[in-house]
Amino acid sequence: MSRPSTPEAQSTPRRRVLLAGSAAACATYLPQVSRADKWPSKPIRIIVGVAPGGSTDGTARSFADYFSTHLGVPVTVENKPGGAGMIAAEQVVRSAPDGYTFLVTLHSQLAQAPVLLKKSPINPDTELVPIGEISTGRGIMVGRKDLPVKNFTDVIEQAKVRSMSVGNYSIGSGWQLMMAEVSRQTGAKFDIVNYRGTALMLPDVLGGQIDLGAGSLAGFAQVVERGAVKPIMIISGGKHPKFPDLLTWEDYGFKGDAFTDLFECNMLLAPAGLPQGIQDRMAALFLEATQKSARVKALRATLLDDHEPQVGRNVKAFVNKTWPLYRKITRELGLAGTL
Repeated sequence: MSRPSTPEAQSTPRRRVLLAGSAAACATYLPQVSRADKWPSKPIRIIVGVAPGGSTDGTARSFADYFSTHLGVPVTVENKPGGAGMIAAEQVVRSAPDGYTFLVTLHSQLAQAPVLLKKSPINPDTELVPIGEISTGRGIMVGRKDLPVKNFTDVIEQAKVRSMSVGNYSIGSGWQLMMAEVSRQTGAKFDIVNYRGTALMLPDVLGGQIDLGAGSLAGFAQVVERGAVKPIMIISGGKHPKFPDLLTWEDYGFKGDAFTDLFECNMLLAPAGLPQGIQDRMAALFLEATQKSARVKALRATLLDDHEPQVGRNVKAFVNKTWPLYRKITRELGLAGTL
């Protein structure tokens, strides 16, 4: 007579199937964990949205040097200027979110793309994840050496008589919005000349091809100190002992969001979908570099940067607050959809 089937005996085949399935699942999952644990195992690229030279390029290269040392793989910098920063941004968005491609760019380029461009190739709000931000430091307005002005009041008076050419380091920058607001408030006339970064603007200021330019002190400090251009005012970051005679927007009586809240910074971003573990690792290295890297600290000293860098949740909160403001002012000034 055959032995009667018991519940335990009936469950044995099912248990074997479940165990076999669990083993298969683990076999599938474990190699993925192993691959993640091995990050990085090949060179990392940082794509930069402006031409070589200036604070954005300098920021990317300073951090790349620190990342390479502490991650144990080469970290290269590739400049992809143009398209209001969208050539670089799109290349990063279209890359795999695996921790091997990052973007360094002026955050204003990303803030402005959805409103300034008639058709943006990417949605920076959803297709990029911010890792960290670092200020561009004190911003300075300069004029060609022979510009017959002593201060910004003189600039306004001259620009009411004849239009003055103004070099812009990035389409849609805070600087461009500031000058558009000055024009709206005073009737002064400014012709904006767009460049792919401060480094490409500087020769035209030095050569007298344009009247005015502005940017970080990383781009202008040396030419200001040797008298090759005329320093006119501080446009961001407030007064500083190094330039005690240069006034600010507030000193000249200009008020409003365009002059007080258009904070400019360089930002490290990655394609959306980057694993949280890699995001956290890069954010930690970013913040560590601002405190320990001699090269990053030297850059910040040149920029006269005393702003506290932000990473992780803080930088995401900064984006959520600041990008809508850029877009609001752009619409109010009638600049939306002009590119």
